Amino acid sequence: MHLIAYLHIALTARLAELRRDGERGDSPVPTAVIIFGLVAVAMAVTGLALAKANDWMNAIPGNTQPGK
Repeated sequence: MHLIAYLHIALTARLAELRRDGERGDSPVPTAVIIFGLVAVAMAVTGLALAKANDWMNAIPGNTQPGK
């Protein structure tokens, strides 16, 4: 019975402490939006770099793709 009482008091104290601490950080939604934006920018930069590299390689006279 003492163990149950101790666990009840410990849980009650911890919940009261969590309620008292008002600043718990930012919600995960803005963080997810920022990550989505960074991924979109990274994909755009990668696509642009790939297009520029392909244009540069195609400008080389006598260029053939490997394996063909």
